[in-house]
Amino acid sequence: PSPSPTAAPTVSPSPTATPSPTAVTTASVTYQTQIQNKGWEDTWAADGQTSGTVGQSLRLEAIRIKLAGSSVSGSIQYQTHIQNKGWESSWSADGAESGTVGQSLRLEAIQIQLTGDMAQKYDVYYRVQAQNVGWMGWAKNGESAGTAGFAYRLEGIQIELVAKGGAAPAGSG
Repeated sequence: PSPSPTAAPTVSPSPTATPSPTAVTTASVTYQTQIQNKGWEDTWAADGQTSGTVGQSLRLEAIRIKLAGSSVSGSIQYQTHIQNKGWESSWSADGAESGTVGQSLRLEAIQIQLTGDMAQKYDVYYRVQAQNVGWMGWAKNGESAGTAGFAYRLEGIQIELVAKGGAAPAGSG
């Protein structure tokens, strides 16, 4: 018996190279707080996580905020309202300390804003946990968050970057 014929192999067209996608980096915000009786937090919170405390009646005394993961030019600036001092006279930026350390003074409010191309591409949203109030509503792009004028301590903070014109973050703490 003769072997049965086999079908000729099918030739596939040679594969075409797929262009590799352009890397897209998403901007991220990280922040660290100085807490009454605890000092600086060991780790930096990021992108909406809570920095500070909730339900422990401990004041925030200082904060550092910085951007990460973006090739977009610009920076993040912030200033705080400090017990017995009022609003700081100048803005801190890019990880520099705002507030006080070793003076036992509470932060009472904060303003945060973006500069350069970051301000054109993103909105910065932030909200605080305040004494006698709890979590306050979201502020954005330089608005005041907190209780300046009421002498209430800030206890926690959440900060998020949102694509320009996007909806405010959800959640209530």
